[in-house]
Amino acid sequence: MRRIARAAVAAVTALIVAGCTSTVEGTPQPEGSGGVAAGELGDFTRLLEECNALTDEKIAEVIGADAIVRGFFGAICRWDAVGAMGTTSVTFNWFETGSLETERSVADGLGYEVSNISIEGRRALAVRQPADPGSCNVTAGSPSGGVFGWWVQYGAGGGDPCAAATTLAELTLDLSS
Repeated sequence: MRRIARAAVAAVTALIVAGCTSTVEGTPQPEGSGGVAAGELGDFTRLLEECNALTDEKIAEVIGADAIVRGFFGAICRWDAVGAMGTTSVTFNWFETGSLETERSVADGLGYEVSNISIEGRRALAVRQPADPGSCNVTAGSPSGGVFGWWVQYGAGGGDPCAAATTLAELTLDLSS
């Protein structure tokens, strides 16, 4: 009876261990390996300071807001603003190993409308959510590698979110070049 119990415990243990493993495809990348050596990154790409690429006042000016409040800062940066155009949400992201191809693939997979555009002579994408005409994302290649993007989402009665997102991207590239 003990042999059967031991065999059962061994079999269950083997199943648990086998079920908890996985293989991840690809090549490991060390943290901060965006293809540029440390020290060669401009003001735009200082670690944990991407959210300061533009001042709150400049963001508010571009989107037509009277007041703006910084929200979440981490992998992405968020602001909420109010003004004559109503409530506006702004999101900034920077992925140091991202690519326009990946961003396009994700947007296509979500059913968003994607257009090729150019910003400061760089390839970029304008992305719209069909169900939300008040929102637009503009993503461009970062000068030091990867991609960055600005989402602008106006409430009812807002302006052209793609024009605002494009201006924010242009200003960001001007600062980082």
